[in-house]
Amino acid sequence: MRLRKLDLNLLLVFDTVLTERSVVRAADVLAMSQPAVSHALNRLRHALKDGLFVRTPSGMIPTPRAEQLALPIRKALNDLQLAVEGDSFDAATADRRFAIAVDNYAAVVVAAPVVAASRAPAPKLRLSLVPSGTLKIADKLDRGELDIAIAAREWEGERFASQALIDDRYVAAFRRGHPAIPAKLTPATLAKVQHLAITSAAEDLSFVDEGLKRSRTIALEVPYLSAGPVIVQSDFVATVGRKLADEFRRAYPIEVRELPFDAPPLRSVMTWHRRFDDVPAHKWLRKTIVAATAAI
Repeated sequence: MRLRKLDLNLLLVFDTVLTERSVVRAADVLAMSQPAVSHALNRLRHALKDGLFVRTPSGMIPTPRAEQLALPIRKALNDLQLAVEGDSFDAATADRRFAIAVDNYAAVVVAAPVVAASRAPAPKLRLSLVPSGTLKIADKLDRGELDIAIAAREWEGERFASQALIDDRYVAAFRRGHPAIPAKLTPATLAKVQHLAITSAAEDLSFVDEGLKRSRTIALEVPYLSAGPVIVQSDFVATVGRKLADEFRRAYPIEVRELPFDAPPLRSVMTWHRRFDDVPAHKWLRKTIVAATAAI
């Protein structure tokens, strides 16, 4: 169909339903009635000759055609938002979306403070936090599909800018009352216990083997989401960032000990495309993220 025949407001409805996976939540975000959102969605379905979404118990699932349209429409809406925004940005009234990729460490340690710090002054703001593990971050930053990436590394290239957010240190985490862990951890003690490896961390922990003068006995590998419950119900020891261990301790009876050897720092870095350097909304978001992480 010709673009001039399409009501571009329908694309905003499409993008919001895609993000929220719910007509009810999309209606709240758009300040529209639920019937109005449903009507707009039906108009777009008719115009594009595709169902676009299928209602399931877990939410509105996009069709293959909708998935094909998702990124181009989102990029176009973001570009339009930047053009309309101009040289000003009022957080209190801003109604826009930011896409932020986070690695597993940032998802646990950084996400909640950033959401709280940004939503308080900008209640209409929509944040989309996506896991970075399988993403081609550089490509998505280039295409404007991501506003920011927060990970343990920065992406190379003059077109990208970065800022360190957190400098953390590695510690040993284990269940309270572990029978083999004394008050002061030694290399000999740490070498004797079985270790838990976190498969989704993508961190180089070879320094642990070097500090122990031998290879660890890795008895189990689990993703971040399983680490806390597994640690507390086993005698495994995990080497993790201190701030991540503190988050585990909020929910589980877990203890922490300093490592008995030198370890490299664990960094969390914010990266963005330089073309957004002077965009007011983007500058506000970066400043908010820096302030939120400084308070962690």
